[in-house]
Amino acid sequence: MAAIGVHLGYTCGCVAIFKDGRADVVANDAGDRVTPAVVAYRETEQIVGLAAKQGRIRNAANTVVKVKQILGRSFDDPEAQKHKAQSKCSVVNKDDKPKYEIDTGDSTKLVSPDDVAKLIFKKMKETAQSALGSDVNDAVITVPFEFGEAQKNALRQAAEVSGFNVLRLIHEPSAALLAYGIGQDSPTGKSHVLVYKLGGTSLSVTVMEVNSGLYRVLATQSDGSIGGESFSEALAQYLASEFKKSYKHDITGNPRAMLKLMNSAEVAKHTLSTLGSSNCFVDSLFDGMDFDCNVSRARFELVCSTLFNKSIQPIKNLLDQVGLSTNDVSKVVLCGGSAKIPKLQQMIRDLFPDVELLNSIPPDEVIPIGAAIEAGLLLGRDALEEDSITVDCCAKDILVKEADDSGADIYTVLLPSGTPLPARRQHVLQSPGSLSSVCLELYQSQGHNCSIEEKLAQIVLKDLESKEENHDIVTVLTMKRDGSLHVTCMEQGSGKTEAVTIDVAS
Repeated sequence: MAAIGVHLGYTCGCVAIFKDGRADVVANDAGDRVTPAVVAYRETEQIVGLAAKQGRIRNAANTVVKVKQILGRSFDDPEAQKHKAQSKCSVVNKDDKPKYEIDTGDSTKLVSPDDVAKLIFKKMKETAQSALGSDVNDAVITVPFEFGEAQKNALRQAAEVSGFNVLRLIHEPSAALLAYGIGQDSPTGKSHVLVYKLGGTSLSVTVMEVNSGLYRVLATQSDGSIGGESFSEALAQYLASEFKKSYKHDITGNPRAMLKLMNSAEVAKHTLSTLGSSNCFVDSLFDGMDFDCNVSRARFELVCSTLFNKSIQPIKNLLDQVGLSTNDVSKVVLCGGSAKIPKLQQMIRDLFPDVELLNSIPPDEVIPIGAAIEAGLLLGRDALEEDSITVDCCAKDILVKEADDSGADIYTVLLPSGTPLPARRQHVLQSPGSLSSVCLELYQSQGHNCSIEEKLAQIVLKDLESKEENHDIVTVLTMKRDGSLHVTCMEQGSGKTEAVTIDVAS
């Protein structure tokens, strides 16, 4: 039975098939193993992938890129506002949700990010089916570790609407480990693995603990200000300066010319990952003038030197944060298309001289391959003990709010992010005996920043008997593998109990 793993990134999508005991990425109709996550709208049709990306120069206002950045977010969300500022396609507010404004020729129509994502997933499904020659529905979809519940749900729903039966959402770092079978060959003993992902628009570094075949996220750091596009932009700026030297024209203020240079720079960047030099030729770049320039790998590395340093710094920060040295890491896994860059790989090797650097699987294929392996395991779970393969974990901190003696609010973390699921925690809350009711509030936050993001539940114990000593409220939290959280509060003296179940994650 075939199953598939789908990775929808910010700039590209990729699909892998698990069949006959192995996982392989499949090529799309253009023969590429990675498909640009770009959707172009024309009067009567929608175009997905490479053709949409190539036509963006002429159709920028009706071409949607980086939809994952805005998926499942409100219009006022900082990420949505950042996307709005960067998007050539107009983003407007409709019922507090961001929508793309598309010009159909006769009129304008509003398109939701969910509809855009659905078209990309549909393309992934068609790619898988054409490779198999048959219909395939069962899939595991990857999500960034830092995604909130609204983003996860939006991603799942877009996949389901496009025809997938979503077996599970799997965190990208866990998929990367599964792709290399880390912890599966020798299931005993504890080790630390660093997952380094440099995608098109963001960088994320994650430290994972592998223990008896189970994965646990210790800490992760993301930087949305650097990605593969940053390198392409730096190279495009260099090419613009070379054009100015030759033709005495500054084209940096011309969006169409810069988009052409950006496309040429991106092709050159990919070429320089395997060859020592690349020729950049742009037909009719400005005022009918063609541009031809040769770029060496050494020149590219010089132009992007600050970006390389910026790409390495989060590794050091993260190791400091979790109290590990480079010697405490047993393996480094590379993923994300931009992790192919030779200079970057060399800098990581220099940082971890005695550590195995895993890059035998193309970095932009690692995550979908891991997802496909997980899909295969789930479909064959009757013959396998799923718990010995991988483990879900709590994506965010779960906290309880209480007041100290001065009345100030204090938050206590009961389930830290990265806690393997299922998990159970008990907490005793003391409240003055004079109170006849006690209110307990639960929140979730994004980890170490402790910025409270969302109130999950409020539980009130009423009609408590007044007494001189404190009320002791025993709170038991149980989080299941599917992310649902069951909370029970009991006042020890009277045995009065309240309980609630919350769907924290899908």
